[in-house]
Amino acid sequence: MRVDLFDFDLPEERIALRPASPRDASRLLVVRPGEPPLDRGVRDLPDLLAPGDVLVFNDTRVIPARLAGIRHRPGGTGQRCEAMLHLREAPDRWLAFARPAKRLAVGDRIRFGPAGEGAGEVCGMTGLTATVEAKGEGGEVSLRFDLAGPALDEAIMAQGALPLPPYIAGKRATDAQDTTDYQTVYAREPGAVAAPTAGLHFSDSLLAAVDRAGIGRAHVTLHVGAGTFLPVKADDTEHHRMHAEIGTLDAATAERLNAARAEGGRVVAVGTTALRLLESAAEPDGTIRPFTGATDIFITPGYRFRAVDALVTNFHLPRSTLFMLVSAFSGLDTMRAAYAHAIRESYRFYSYGDASLLFPAPPPLREP
Repeated sequence: MRVDLFDFDLPEERIALRPASPRDASRLLVVRPGEPPLDRGVRDLPDLLAPGDVLVFNDTRVIPARLAGIRHRPGGTGQRCEAMLHLREAPDRWLAFARPAKRLAVGDRIRFGPAGEGAGEVCGMTGLTATVEAKGEGGEVSLRFDLAGPALDEAIMAQGALPLPPYIAGKRATDAQDTTDYQTVYAREPGAVAAPTAGLHFSDSLLAAVDRAGIGRAHVTLHVGAGTFLPVKADDTEHHRMHAEIGTLDAATAERLNAARAEGGRVVAVGTTALRLLESAAEPDGTIRPFTGATDIFITPGYRFRAVDALVTNFHLPRSTLFMLVSAFSGLDTMRAAYAHAIRESYRFYSYGDASLLFPAPPPLREP
């Protein structure tokens, strides 16, 4: 499909730079294809679902994946650079988006330190050093660190900075409040470099209300990569390459979700990341299987959803793979109308913005 079909005008003032406080005070736009959108609040979610439904949360935890450093070459001067980690390839190796990537070459050594500080001096003490092993497209590099496993994890935690999305980071500095705001209350598996932002709306009190309403809760893990921020530069969706992300859905969770659907309950994905993992784990007949590994599933209109019956998600960027996904789920015309309504009614967009509850478009009629 043409990418410009997924474009729309968004006023700058609709982009949220801070989340609602408390986090469950966000607004919620309910979208049912064929009906006018309904303005509600996130706290209304238990009343909008039914006993026996199951909310599926992505429990990944954001790591401080933005690393600032100094490139060193024999006989040369140091050059400041930055690496945004996005996919772990091995205990000592990460794929990253580098800036300025054009000044890096295979074999270069980079010594990292706290982002925004005197990286060259601090790195000498910490020894967080990597070698550029390969270069790809779009500024992507493969970095092999001198540390591995838990030791590397600890060094990244100590030296890295929280990777706020560029549409926030470009307007204000990351601060201590973001370390709480940009993490779900149920995060437990470190490895994401971007938050599963639909989950940021859930507080402990809202989760308790979900439980009281007889709505189930399940957890999967998909480590969100920085590729989620990348614009679609191709003119046609056929030519866009998704970056892989690592996910896990265990056997007990798969069995529970299959049982819930068999009993008439709905699987409600909290976020596009949970949806993408569920769909990656689903058989053609809708049966959810255990899943461990990488997925680069790219969902656009025409995709037949197998595992997900409703979706809680934020408002996404124009021309993004995420807006393509929600358009596939509820219908392009439906979502364009819903987003126009949200803009008129001053909903807050993107990672720190408001939420929507989407129901699926009916399947197309088959030819007799």
